[in-house]
Amino acid sequence: MIRWMFRIVGLATAGVGLAWAVDRWLGGRQQADDAGSVPDPIRSSIVIGAPIERVWVRLADIERQPDWMHDLKWVRVTTPGPVRVGTRARSLVRILGISVEDPVEVTEFLPPHDYAVRHDGLFEGSGVFRLEALDDDRTRLTWDETLIPPILPNLLGLIQAPLLGRIFQADLERLREQLEIEAVTFPG
Repeated sequence: MIRWMFRIVGLATAGVGLAWAVDRWLGGRQQADDAGSVPDPIRSSIVIGAPIERVWVRLADIERQPDWMHDLKWVRVTTPGPVRVGTRARSLVRILGISVEDPVEVTEFLPPHDYAVRHDGLFEGSGVFRLEALDDDRTRLTWDETLIPPILPNLLGLIQAPLLGRIFQADLERLREQLEIEAVTFPG
């Protein structure tokens, strides 16, 4: 029994050591490629059959974002007044059953085209939304999200990118569905 425990502890220690070594190696490669860089953003993009102003109104309604962001459970704006650069909010994000509080601050707010936040919680980073009117009834929405894990940032960042990319794309598809249903139900 004691030998099993020593084996388990030894394997766990080796696993942690290996993960740390891979993270350092990835970090060294990244710095050699891009001195002092942040990870590449996770990019999602979609064309929505709704005017840019309608898409903007829904996107910039911070407290309604959980309606279309599946893993965002709630948001509370903590700064009084209308949304603007400097507006702060707290939220709860749950991904893979793990809940993390995510304080954010609006860093860019240029209606109806640009909206960005900085994440100041356990996972630091930024989210940037860009809207482009393709015509009177179609809008391209591009979302770049950069999240830096608090431990093993290089290794976990590499692992999280494909998973979060699928989640963020599904969020945009949910937003598109809601906006296009509203456009049919409440035209103009």
